[in-house]
Amino acid sequence: QVQLVESGGGLVQPGGSLRLSCAASGSIFSIDTMDWYRQAPGKQRELVAAITSGGNINYADSVKGRFTISRDNAKNTVYLQMNSLEPEDTAVYYCKADKVKVTIFRTMFNVWGQGTQVTVSS
Repeated sequence: QVQLVESGGGLVQPGGSLRLSCAASGSIFSIDTMDWYRQAPGKQRELVAAITSGGNINYADSVKGRFTISRDNAKNTVYLQMNSLEPEDTAVYYCKADKVKVTIFRTMFNVWGQGTQVTVSS
């Protein structure tokens, strides 16, 4: 019953910016960590950024200084601001909720969104 819905992907020129959003819907008490992954054609899915409920953040080395992850706990939404985009950033971007407490007795783990395409090309 918990679903992650992404938005904000698209086509952008090198050096441009995009802002991705991922909103978790359903009966949710809390979400521990939310993450952004990406997968380019022929490549493994890789972690881009992660943010805990307390605001602790990790970035992949390839995006440090260019991407910013943030979240709105009241909206159960995670964002990824992507600046100075490069062709190498082209991939399908997925959001993930690591641990979702849906009731006092039930927790869901590793809930994935369907992904959104980001294409960086001139």
